[in-house]
Amino acid sequence: MKTIALVTLFLLPLFPLPQTAHAAGIEVRNAWARAPAPGQSTAGIYMDIVSADGAALVGVKSVLAKRAELHSTSMQDGVMRMRAVERIELPAKRKVSLAPGGQHVMLIDMVRALREGEKLPLELILEDTGGARSTLRVDATVRAAGAAAHPHAH
Repeated sequence: MKTIALVTLFLLPLFPLPQTAHAAGIEVRNAWARAPAPGQSTAGIYMDIVSADGAALVGVKSVLAKRAELHSTSMQDGVMRMRAVERIELPAKRKVSLAPGGQHVMLIDMVRALREGEKLPLELILEDTGGARSTLRVDATVRAAGAAAHPHAH
């Protein structure tokens, strides 16, 4: 039995698990961050979130940024505009995609540069339909500044 456990611990890093985080009926998949361009101190964060019973994303924290905001992007008079929002609703059993050009998280005043491929720790602040708050730790994979929304997009 001890041998199986040791072999498993040795082999586990060779077979990466899908990037998924779960907590209290919330599932987060494909969390990624767009690395800031040189000289920039903000980073966009994107992910897919599914709530089993309905909830809302009401905040985000990261040790690598002084501030984080939830944002919504819209087209107004031919100009793309971004504005901070207080919450992003997560309807029951529906995938909500935080993606470039739509709803997303902005990390502001990054404390250091991000490296492509590193894991960016995030703490999502969630509120259930009864108003109770919980947190979910998620690691977002950093992609190059010009990265596509999905790693296999062409």
